[in-house]
Amino acid sequence: MNTLSTYNIMEAAVKFGIRKVIFASSETTYGVCFADGEVKPDYVPVDEDHPTVPHDAYAMSKVCNEATGRSFQARTGADIYGLRINNVIEPHEYAQNFPAFMDNPALRRRNIFAYIDVRDLGQMVERCLQTDGLGYEVFNVSNDDMSVGISSSEVRERFYQGVPVRREMGPDETFYANDKAKRLLGFAPKHSWREVL
Repeated sequence: MNTLSTYNIMEAAVKFGIRKVIFASSETTYGVCFADGEVKPDYVPVDEDHPTVPHDAYAMSKVCNEATGRSFQARTGADIYGLRINNVIEPHEYAQNFPAFMDNPALRRRNIFAYIDVRDLGQMVERCLQTDGLGYEVFNVSNDDMSVGISSSEVRERFYQGVPVRREMGPDETFYANDKAKRLLGFAPKHSWREVL
């Protein structure tokens, strides 16, 4: 259903002359989130060049939707942007859920220790609507900081031993890189759990 509905929406959009389609992809495309057992990223921080090797039907459908978007863009020249959205958090969930993440950072391993505030996700969609001419692109969507209280160096030591680090990282920096969205779209996340807890 996920793949069929995405195909139909893109087909209808281009037939009616709509020149921009923004669709929801997922963090699951990288094969970490819903894998059987523990799967580590090939490198950190995880950017859009990281291989997409899904382990479950949902993630497979998202990778298929990305291929569909690329094909429609090649055929029509429309702007088609896919958003690899990380774990969406609503404001009330900071006080509700994040204390457990502080006590047990391993709870966030499957989300690559990242999150996206729903308000910043809205900003990301707005930035896509306001930015024309990129053709086909996929973007990671995350906040700038991690969803755990330990430092990035401690996350690497406890959970990512042996995983190559592509560049120097800030002490609280997300492992789910959002640099591309900042560079190409002007995305600027404004919200953090650290304002609440």
